Amino acid sequence: MSSDLSLEGLLDRILRQAGDLVDAESGFLDVLDRRSDRRIGTFAAYNVPGVVDQQHPGRQLLVDLLEQPDPRVRRGIAGKGEGSAFIGVPIRIHNFEFGNLYLIGKRSGHGFTHEDEEVAQAIASAAGVVIENARLHERGGRQRLWLEAASEITTSLLSPISRHTALQLVADRARLVSAADFVALLMPDTSDSLVVEAVSGRPADGVLGEAIPPSGTLVGEAARLGQTIVVPDTELDPRYQRHKTPAWPDLGSLMVLPLRGGEETGVLIVGWMKGHQTDRWELDPVVPQGFANQAALVLQVARAQEDQARLAVFEDRDRIGRDLHDLVIQRLFGIGLMLDNTTKLIAEPAAVERLSSAIDDIDQTIKDIRRTIFALSSTTQAHDLRAELELVVHDAAKLLGFTPHLTLSGPVDSMVPDDVRDPLLAVLREALSNIVRHARASRVSVEVGVGHDICLEVRDDGRGLRPGSPGNGLRNIRERAELLGGTCTVTGEADQGTTVSWTVPRRS
Repeated sequence: MSSDLSLEGLLDRILRQAGDLVDAESGFLDVLDRRSDRRIGTFAAYNVPGVVDQQHPGRQLLVDLLEQPDPRVRRGIAGKGEGSAFIGVPIRIHNFEFGNLYLIGKRSGHGFTHEDEEVAQAIASAAGVVIENARLHERGGRQRLWLEAASEITTSLLSPISRHTALQLVADRARLVSAADFVALLMPDTSDSLVVEAVSGRPADGVLGEAIPPSGTLVGEAARLGQTIVVPDTELDPRYQRHKTPAWPDLGSLMVLPLRGGEETGVLIVGWMKGHQTDRWELDPVVPQGFANQAALVLQVARAQEDQARLAVFEDRDRIGRDLHDLVIQRLFGIGLMLDNTTKLIAEPAAVERLSSAIDDIDQTIKDIRRTIFALSSTTQAHDLRAELELVVHDAAKLLGFTPHLTLSGPVDSMVPDDVRDPLLAVLREALSNIVRHARASRVSVEVGVGHDICLEVRDDGRGLRPGSPGNGLRNIRERAELLGGTCTVTGEADQGTTVSWTVPRRS
C-alpha cells in the first residue's frame, strides 16, 4: 500500500488488497466528508455498480452504517456470527475517523469468519498510517505550490508592473495553487468599504467593482482583525450570507485571507462552489496566509512604482511649465512691448492698426500659454474639471450643430473646491440647454476663470432676452449662485444675444 502516494489511487489499492485477502466478492471504501463526521464524502468501490451515485437506493443504508462506529453493530445489520456476508471496519488516523472499509460476500459462499474480520481490521489500521502519509505528501506538495506562487509574484516586480496587473496576478496564482473555483481580491476604498478589484475563475460581471461593507461581513472581520477565516459550509455562516449578492457565485466553502503587511489591508477570498467542495480548506492556513502577506507587499511596491512614475511625469511637467513661463512668456511680453513702442513712431493709421492687432494676438497667446501651464500642473484624475467642462461643451455641440468656444484661465483643476465643482457643471449645462432651446444662436462662447472668485460666463449671439418670465432654468442658475454666496446676472437685448455671468467666491 505504501508504494502509492496518490490518495485516490491509494484508496482503490487498499480496497482491492483487502478484498483479495478475505476473498470478498465486492466492496467499497468511503471517505467521510471533512465538514461532518457523519456524512459520506467520496467512494472507492469494485463490483458494486451505482454505489457512488447519490441517488442509489443503498446510499441511505451506508449513511446509517456510518452512524454506528462499532464494527460488530455494522456486521449485525447484515448478519450475525460465523458466516456473515458483510464486514465493516473503520479506518482511523490517530483518534480521527477518516472513513470506513466495507467487504461484501465471501466467494466460497460460506460467509466471513472472525479471522476475516481480524484481517480486515489489521488492514484498516495499516491503511490509516499509509493514508496519513499520503495526505502529508499531498499537503507538502500543495504548500510547495503556495511558496512557488509567492516567489513568482515577487519576481514580477523585477520589471515595472502596474497595480492592476499585480492585483490580477495575485488572484490568478491563488486560484491555480488552491485548485479553487473562484478567487476575489478586495481592497479598501475611501469609505472603508472593501471593493472587488480582481476576480479569477468566474465571470467578473456584477462582481468586479462590488463594494462590501466592513461591518458584519466575513471580509470586514478578516480585514479588521487581520486573521484568516475558514468557512467549511457557507450556508451555516450568516456573515457570508449578509454580503452575498445575486451576482456573487454560489460558494460552498471558502477561506478568507487578510493581506497583512502593506499600508492598506485588503482581503483575498479563495472559494469552492457547492458540489465541488474540497478538503483543501483543512490545510494549515499558515502557508496560504504567508502568500497573502507577500501579495500585500507586492501590491505596495507596485503602488510605489506607479507613484514614482507619476512623480516623474509631474516633475517633467513642472520643468516644461517653468520653461514656458521663464522663457517663452517673457520673450513674447518683451516683443509686445517693443511693438507697442513702435506704434508711437508710425504715422500711417493702417500700419498702427496692424501692429495693434499683432499685439492683441500676442496677449492672447500669452493667456493660452498660461492656461497650458495650469493644465500641466494639474493632476490627471477621473474628476478632472477641465475634462468635465470640455465634455459638457462637446455634448452641447451635438444639439447646437457647432462647437462652443471654451476658454479656461487660472488653476481650474486645483483651486475649485469640491462643493463648487458640481454646481458649476450644472449651471453650464443649464445655460447651454437654454441656448439650444430658445436662442437660435450661431456662435456661443464659454469662459471659466479662477482667480479671487470663480467666474463662469456664457455668451451667445441669438435672439436675446424677450419680455416675460425668465423661466425655471435661469431661476435655478441664480439659486445655485446664492446658495454658494455668489451672484448671477443675465444681460442682453432682443436680437442682440444673451450673456449669463455666474460668480461665486473661491474658498480654499
